[in-house]
Amino acid sequence: MPRWSPDAALRMEAAAMTLFADQGYAGTTVPQIAEAAGLTTRTFFRHFADKRDVLFLRDREFPQAVSDFMASIPQERDAAAIVREGLAAACRGIQGWREQIARRRSIIQSEPALHERDLLRSHYLARAIEGSLNQRGIAPGPAHAWAALAVTCFDLAVDRWLEGSADLPLEDALTTVWTDMREWFTA
Repeated sequence: MPRWSPDAALRMEAAAMTLFADQGYAGTTVPQIAEAAGLTTRTFFRHFADKRDVLFLRDREFPQAVSDFMASIPQERDAAAIVREGLAAACRGIQGWREQIARRRSIIQSEPALHERDLLRSHYLARAIEGSLNQRGIAPGPAHAWAALAVTCFDLAVDRWLEGSADLPLEDALTTVWTDMREWFTA
């Protein structure tokens, strides 16, 4: 087995997803994941704290990517526009990951022990959005509220995207959710 592999984390993620789908999350061990990826258990633990971590590999970068998208929005925009445009850009960035996101979601939903970690994903995304808004001069209270709303809308959009037709763009699902939210709360 190679001592170093530049794509080790991605290989282990792919191997873990296949094993989790085939034999279940609880029935899969770290040594099995490492072996399926052609790596050692030691290499696994250089990248991940535990097997749960491998499911959330891409979540390490997503909050920062959303922050970066939000930072690119023109300064004169209001909080609503910053959040909406930043998330829309993020949606375009992950559009090609639909199958992987659906597989991951199925594994998470089937394993109660993973639900808490998935909530942390939402928490980290909300903190990144809130921090981006604060950096743009949005007061803490409104920034916190917009961040919470943004994460809720994003999660609802992902639900619609995964449950909808295969040709539904995630960005369109997000736009529909924003419209629905406006209608629900102004009715």
